[in-house]
Amino acid sequence: MAQPPTFETVPRHVAIVMDGNGRWARKRMMPRGVGHKAGVDALVSVVQASVDRGIEYLTVFAFSSENWKRPEEEVSGLMSLLLVAVAKHLTKLCADGVRIRIAGDLENVSPKIRDALLDAQAKTAANSRLTLTVAFNYGGRWDIVQACQKAMRDGLAAAQLDEAALSSYMTMAYAPDPDLLIRTGGEVRLSNFLLWQSAYAELYFSDCLWPDFDASQLDQALSTFAQRERRFGDVGESGQGAGALGGAVGSTDQPSGH
Repeated sequence: MAQPPTFETVPRHVAIVMDGNGRWARKRMMPRGVGHKAGVDALVSVVQASVDRGIEYLTVFAFSSENWKRPEEEVSGLMSLLLVAVAKHLTKLCADGVRIRIAGDLENVSPKIRDALLDAQAKTAANSRLTLTVAFNYGGRWDIVQACQKAMRDGLAAAQLDEAALSSYMTMAYAPDPDLLIRTGGEVRLSNFLLWQSAYAELYFSDCLWPDFDASQLDQALSTFAQRERRFGDVGESGQGAGALGGAVGSTDQPSGH
């Protein structure tokens, strides 16, 4: 087996909006469900590639809080696919040292789905090679609201609620903020994903439909990331800072996309 390429800088945390399953299937005159199944296979491949490349955290947008608006047949198919995927791949993920964590509102999902997700989380809790966070019934705005609600229930005064305090109440407080956020499928938006956590993430947009996204596509994103200068609001080595009057207005880093 060929060794994965090495990069000068590997992001510690990669987040992915896996977009394009339906269009992938439509291009092949197939039902959307076939595209979702192919998307699961792509995810398995990308998880393995992430392990091989030393990425510590991988977060994927599996099902948003807005996806319930899709046709009932498609939603039902997605739920069934989720159960099959967990049963099929859990043992291999565990053997590869992958820890599964769930981010999202599980209170209103079916007990069968909730139990399967929580069981996968419990069975992989001792693994530490890669933390795979599955964002399920998740929305970035929901995450911020629930964090505020938890802080209020804990009795935090307004003066105590700074960025660090609020971050500690987010559903992914256990993970560092994403270094690189990838969106496939040609769309150029965040779609309510990790709004708080992605404040300084490098953005990478790919025209590749998710079922076709593989290790080579991931490597293209990692190569682009390695060439970026991360400034976090400072001027950086280039001396050009984004968003400051008199600075490089209009010269903010643009995703290279494909």
